[in-house]
Amino acid sequence: MSGTEKILVFVDLPEGLLDETGRGLLSYGSRLAGILDSVWGAVIPCEPAADQVAGFGVYGAPAITRVVGGESLLDTPALLGKTLAQLATEERAAVVVLPHNDLGATLAPVMAVALNAALLTEVTTARRGPEGLRLSRQALGGRVAETKVWDGSRPLVITVPTRSLSQVLLPTVRPTAPVVAAWQAAASPTGAAARITNRIPPDPQTVDLTEAEVIFSVGKGCDPATFAQLKELCQLLNVSFGVTRPVYDLGWTGFERMVGQTGRTVTPRFYLALGISGSMHHVGGIKDSRRIIAVNSDPKAPIFTNSDEGFVADLREVLPRLLARAKSTGGGAA
Repeated sequence: MSGTEKILVFVDLPEGLLDETGRGLLSYGSRLAGILDSVWGAVIPCEPAADQVAGFGVYGAPAITRVVGGESLLDTPALLGKTLAQLATEERAAVVVLPHNDLGATLAPVMAVALNAALLTEVTTARRGPEGLRLSRQALGGRVAETKVWDGSRPLVITVPTRSLSQVLLPTVRPTAPVVAAWQAAASPTGAAARITNRIPPDPQTVDLTEAEVIFSVGKGCDPATFAQLKELCQLLNVSFGVTRPVYDLGWTGFERMVGQTGRTVTPRFYLALGISGSMHHVGGIKDSRRIIAVNSDPKAPIFTNSDEGFVADLREVLPRLLARAKSTGGGAA
């Protein structure tokens, strides 16, 4: 791609805030611009507060484009996608980066059709090679690595999983002072479009563990009583629960709750390992968690060397105390 073409990164600013996903997108966009030796900028659907603008600068965004009327289009993603495609055309955007959440996954195909662009979802890594930009992603639940090459002959729309974005939160060495500019589409998008009437947050008890923010897991150090206490604790705190292979083999829960390389590879912001020895298969499935806390009665358990913090204790004493504390405080989100 030539230096006159641009990378656009869409940040939806949920509740007006630059959240972890937004910061990860900015960091991803900055890195991608470096790989492609191109200019880039952020696109937002609403007016940012002054402190939010400073946050964009921390991650190197040189420019922010606010879509006039974009906030009202958030409930009609198909129309928002057409509007963003108009902006991408005017800006001569070669690459559009979106989060792979409900909104981004809806915008991506709409924009790809409008721009006649290549589309690749859930991209995790990007590298430049002699034949073009090599984009990799995980398929089939993370069991297969897929790589495709973009040669720059037509625009590219990609989505990046939110779980991957938490791993690229890298502020720039020299923060920028981004310029904020308003942009209004020349023509309002038209056509039939589904409208979002309500947003229901995911239930941590049923959400796929690969998307869970907080996970409490137990291993073979638990018994039926402590396993029941774990499930009750997770319900009280509104967090997800997982198990290791030995617990799954006992038939206490389904395969979808098994954490590890032979089960679910997870990347929560907080992972609590209870009575888990720390086999290489389990550690391989949790190593990208933001923070890992372990509790085990064996001070030599391998899990401790792979944890941010560890406690030597018996689950039969720890879980009842945690449960009592959660009940006394009324539970709530962890």
